[in-house]
Amino acid sequence: MLFAAAILLAGNGLQSTLVALRANAEGFDTQLIGLMGAAYFCGFLSASFLALRLIQAFGHIRVFAALAAIGAVSSLALVLIPNPYYWVVIRGITGFCFSGLLMVIESWINESVSNTYRGQVMSIYRIVDLTAVTGAQFLLPLVGFAGFELFAIVAIMFCLSLVPVSLSNRSRPKPPDGFKFDFKTVWQISPLACLGTLTIGLTNSAFRMIGPIYATEIGFDTRGVVLFMTAGIIGGAVMQYPLGYLSDKLGRRKTVLMATLGAVLAGLFMSFFAGNSNPLVYAGSFMFGAFAFPLYSLSTAHANDRAQPGQFVVISAGLTFFFALGAIVGPYMASVVITQFGVGAFFIYTSFAHGLLICVVLFRMARTASVPADKRRRFAELLHAAPDIFRLSRKRHK
Repeated sequence: MLFAAAILLAGNGLQSTLVALRANAEGFDTQLIGLMGAAYFCGFLSASFLALRLIQAFGHIRVFAALAAIGAVSSLALVLIPNPYYWVVIRGITGFCFSGLLMVIESWINESVSNTYRGQVMSIYRIVDLTAVTGAQFLLPLVGFAGFELFAIVAIMFCLSLVPVSLSNRSRPKPPDGFKFDFKTVWQISPLACLGTLTIGLTNSAFRMIGPIYATEIGFDTRGVVLFMTAGIIGGAVMQYPLGYLSDKLGRRKTVLMATLGAVLAGLFMSFFAGNSNPLVYAGSFMFGAFAFPLYSLSTAHANDRAQPGQFVVISAGLTFFFALGAIVGPYMASVVITQFGVGAFFIYTSFAHGLLICVVLFRMARTASVPADKRRRFAELLHAAPDIFRLSRKRHK
């Protein structure tokens, strides 16, 4: 399952950057490129409602095979139909497939791993996630994005992910437990976590979809774009644990406040100081990722501290929705901003969004008391939103 996850994560991470670069090279309107990012997360969110029912009805392997096949076809369709409106639809289909595929893998892992090894598996999964996504990016300068080759490679990756699943042992894991989107309960538990994950969706999804366009427009070649994106991803991975440890000791809201302020300053640095200097832009991207990407885990940890037993998966499902809602809107909003004000305004957009989150944190700190240190649950590092990997992380920390 981990091998299948590595192949999928590599292919999807590669396709995300590839679509942005190729769409820009094809001369597609920037706002339509933003809509492609929005469509992807529309599909991603819809899978949260529908993929679970598919798994329960047909089983893990059949659903995985169907979604992997559709994902491969979608990748090839992108290069066969170079039309931005078709690409919007295709990206929505890809988002649905990828979300459903991850749900299959993560629920299978969750069902198969005993409590003794959950911590080890969770750590390996995070390493697989980071290594696969960053490593695949370097195929862009190696192969180039002007032809059909990378689209074919992504399709091959989707197909190859079928091999370890098809040749796995004969175990038939039971379908994952259902979960509901109880927005009212999640909001009552933590308005800050809801607005925090919404903000993260607005900014982080824009970075993943519009970031390659930003780097291209300031004069970076393909290798420079890859290094720019990789710096942000690595920054987020490196700072996950230090910020989590700090939140365990200092408090969630204070750490969220500091991390959000860091994201604001990183955005302002990129907007007013980095210019098109390669070292400064790479450093700014690293700083942005270091402070912005861990905010999801910090917001989730804050909500968990205030949760009652039995509410953890409800929180995960609810925060997944708020994140996806922001991620649907974020790429399009960012594309509108850079269309109206130029590419230099991209990180002003992210700083503005994070600045609003600072206001929310300060307001909540003034209204309610912090959770005492002895009542805080141990921080769990989450690189993306998924209820089943959340179950795995919760059991790890019991």
